[in-house]
Amino acid sequence: MNSIRQVPSRVKTKRIETNLGAEREHFDKQQLSSISKAINSNEAPVKEKHARRIILGTHREKGAFTFWSYALGLPLSSNSILSWKFCHVVHKVLRDGHHNSLQDCMRHHSNIVETGQLWGNLHDRYGQLVALYAKLLCTKMEFHVKHSEIRANLEVTDEVLERVAGTDINNVFQLTVEVFDYLDTELRLAETVIRQLNTSIAISTLTSGQCRLSPLIQVIQDCSHLYHFTVKLLFKLHACLPADTLQGHRDRFHDQFHSLKTFFNKARDMMYFKRLIQIPKLPESPPNFLHAASLAKHARPVVVIPDEDEPEQVDDDDDDPEPLINVSDVTMPSMAVPQQFDIFDQTFGPANGGFDDRDIQIENLKRDLELLRTDLERVKGEAQRYITQLKSQINSLEAELEEQRVQKQRALVENEQLRMELEATRRRNAEHESVQATFGEAETRAQATEQRYNKLKEKHTELVSSHAELLRKSADTVKMLSATQQTQEEVERTKQQLAFEVDRIKQDADMKLEEQKFEMEKLKREFEEKKAEVERVKGTLQSNEKVGEQQTRSMSALQAEKERLMHSVSEKEAALSSLRHAAQLQQSSLQQERERSTRELGELQGRLQEKSCREEQLQQKLLEEQFSLLQGTVSEAESIIQDAVAKLDDPLHIRCTSSPDYLVSRAEATLGSIDKVKKGHSDYLTNMGDVGGLLRALTQFSHLAADTIINGSATAHMAPTDHADRLTENCRGCATQSLQFLKDLKSKASLQRADPASIRIVVQKILRLGEELRPKGMDVRQDELGDLVDKEMAATSAAIEEAVRRIDEMMNQARKDTSGVKLEVNERILYSCTDLMKAIHLLVLTSTDLQKEIVEGGRGAATIKEFYARNSRWTEGLISASKAVGWGATQMVESADKVVLHTGKYEELIVCSHEIAASTAQLVASSKVKADRNSTKLTALQQASRRVNEMAAKVVASTKTGQENLEDKDTMDFSGMSLIKLKMEEMESQVKVLELENQLGNERLRLGELRKKHYDIAGVPAADLSEGNGLAPSSASEPSSPKPSKPSIMRKPALAQKPNLPPKNMFR
Repeated sequence: MNSIRQVPSRVKTKRIETNLGAEREHFDKQQLSSISKAINSNEAPVKEKHARRIILGTHREKGAFTFWSYALGLPLSSNSILSWKFCHVVHKVLRDGHHNSLQDCMRHHSNIVETGQLWGNLHDRYGQLVALYAKLLCTKMEFHVKHSEIRANLEVTDEVLERVAGTDINNVFQLTVEVFDYLDTELRLAETVIRQLNTSIAISTLTSGQCRLSPLIQVIQDCSHLYHFTVKLLFKLHACLPADTLQGHRDRFHDQFHSLKTFFNKARDMMYFKRLIQIPKLPESPPNFLHAASLAKHARPVVVIPDEDEPEQVDDDDDDPEPLINVSDVTMPSMAVPQQFDIFDQTFGPANGGFDDRDIQIENLKRDLELLRTDLERVKGEAQRYITQLKSQINSLEAELEEQRVQKQRALVENEQLRMELEATRRRNAEHESVQATFGEAETRAQATEQRYNKLKEKHTELVSSHAELLRKSADTVKMLSATQQTQEEVERTKQQLAFEVDRIKQDADMKLEEQKFEMEKLKREFEEKKAEVERVKGTLQSNEKVGEQQTRSMSALQAEKERLMHSVSEKEAALSSLRHAAQLQQSSLQQERERSTRELGELQGRLQEKSCREEQLQQKLLEEQFSLLQGTVSEAESIIQDAVAKLDDPLHIRCTSSPDYLVSRAEATLGSIDKVKKGHSDYLTNMGDVGGLLRALTQFSHLAADTIINGSATAHMAPTDHADRLTENCRGCATQSLQFLKDLKSKASLQRADPASIRIVVQKILRLGEELRPKGMDVRQDELGDLVDKEMAATSAAIEEAVRRIDEMMNQARKDTSGVKLEVNERILYSCTDLMKAIHLLVLTSTDLQKEIVEGGRGAATIKEFYARNSRWTEGLISASKAVGWGATQMVESADKVVLHTGKYEELIVCSHEIAASTAQLVASSKVKADRNSTKLTALQQASRRVNEMAAKVVASTKTGQENLEDKDTMDFSGMSLIKLKMEEMESQVKVLELENQLGNERLRLGELRKKHYDIAGVPAADLSEGNGLAPSSASEPSSPKPSKPSIMRKPALAQKPNLPPKNMFR
């Protein structure tokens, strides 16, 4: 030791500074390592040992300065998982770190707010969680900075809470609102995490699920304390303010109570939380704040963190666990100590030829110091573990203490009630002094009350004295609780067995009673027989009194027998009375047992009825919640569709364009979602307790319908005017029908009749328009023409069959809705349309047969597809003709429907007839080009074409006849007009004729321009109409229409494309 004192002070100071600097450097290095390992981009929960090192570092430096110096350098804006773990570590530092950490974190409040706003604006799952977590941390820091007496871990006593609330009711009111907001942020984060887990079907045992669930441990700890604070503050408010003023507080508390209870129940069922935390159970119903005595029933929920006895596993990338205090490498005594030179030795040289005793002593002391430091760290670790165990014991003891306080509060409340009753009794005694009997009874009652109060006071003293013993026994409470639950189950089973035993005892008692009654009757009969025998003996003795002395002995013997019989009778009567008394006792005990069983049965029935009522209420509440979820989803779907409709009139949306192919894909997806909505609606009507399928279907439908509306409008921006108008109108109709369907879903009255069939019709129209806008002739490859011919012919045949079916339906509907002349006209028109459809169907079949004959005769060694590809222009003309026939049949049905319903014009039906005649002529001409002139099938096709022309003429004739029958024509009677009047009428008629001729000329010009535009859009210039594979123009080969004086309307293009101009826009 003397050699140590002889070392210069300068050298000692330098060595101390070197050790402190190395220790500080090691501490910074260890903190940086822990922070980088705790906060990273891996989707795994934060390891407890890294977080514990960070927390112990805050206690060592009395703040979180080092943590924030490293945390500010983290790239929080680049990775949402990194930001999520950062918020989790900050939450742990606030709860378990040094109390100065709150001020250090508050200095970086703006950084947390910016991080939350950044990720809140991005559509990322973890980004939403980070935004909510950042808001929770900001709320937590602001609350605890404002109320510094409440620590960040919220572990304060009721006395501290009372002191923070104060006596001013305004401060209590404000503090209650702040606690409500605090709890809202906690619950919002927890609900979002659990909802995301349910959405992604994550499992709590996987690292991806545990990464989201790990911060909820701190949330559960905060929520248990905040719930207790809320109950205490609300009871205090209700003691000072009227109930109506606090109605909003009660409603908000009830919502938070149910949310918190749901959160605790879901978390309690998760495997991840079962080994990490013991979650308390909340009561079945919230406290009744209108009844002050309910405060005594409130028990503070206590969260217990179980001890983790198993050692932490060290990952491959983790360093060896080191103490937070910097120590040098410890060299074991058995190992050789390498010679070290300090600055003093380097300057002055080693003493005694390089070997100094002081250096050896210094090294020995260093080794001792390092060993002591290691022991100190080990002791600190054990102490920390003991502290954690003691904290869990303290929590359980505090729960027991809280229960004792509740019992004490109940006793005080009952004592206060007794005091109030005593005072009321004394006032009644003062008012009714005249009634002595009542006064005496009241005085006796007052004395009994006083004695009861004294007993309660003694009981309270006993409770206080037994409190210490209960604290010692608190460790066995958990085991006793499980044993109590098992005992309750055994009691239930015992009750059932006792009920069965009581029934059996009743039956045995009834049988014994019957046996005793039978025995009594038997004894009575024996007694009567003995009595009759005695009487008979008496008569014999009286009749034989004069008998001699020889009968005296027999007389005495009979007397002795009589006495013996009398004694036997008396014994039988005593036995009978004892049996009767025993039977009465047995009957009374059975009656008492029966009454007790009846009373217990009534109580059980009452409980059963109460439970059934509660189940009915819960079922009704579930149905209401399910319907409220449906209403919320419907409202959201309405807003989505309304937003899509609003974009139709948005000037900024005019520049948006879309392709018909994408519109067709969106419309097909919408039709599929409509089927799902219909199925979900029917399932919900069947089982109104499960609305999940309908909600998912409505969500998908709203987005797809809005997408279809927006893309339909965008497609209309690039479409011709007529198609654009129809497409926009159908998009608006889709939105209107969708909103009407959603409106029906929002009301229970109209929920049954809600039907998406009208939406399907409008979407199918949009789909057909999108298919019409497709460039059909350009997107078909040469090798696909053969398949396309078969498909178009089959589609044409199917369209004609559908037209025939619809005409039959219209016929039936017309017979129901009309009568008289209208019915006759409608039947004539529909019959002619039916005959025309049948003729067209025969024409399509004949054309198909002829087409097969042409292909077989002309392809030679080539395949069918090669034949079609080699004659592509002829194939395209055939496809165009077949499409035109099918389209004409569909338009014919629609026009006939409008005419029958009196919403259309007869001219439309006439034009459709002309169009069908022209289309069939084009089909015949297309087939005739390649056919053999001597072919019988060609002859059959020509006959079928003539049949179609005849039927079309019949439709035109029946239409005109019906129009003449229904139109009222005024008779031209000019007999009463003067010469001047006739001249004026003649001039007006000439003016009308000139106007109509002018309009007719303009319309003919417009018709010519429309035809030119038609062929330009179809991609067939006028010079090429007569070219290509020997196919003559359709106008040159088609026969004349039923009215040859009028030009044929809407000449069909030679390419595979539907006509772009419907007949309804040709005549205005």
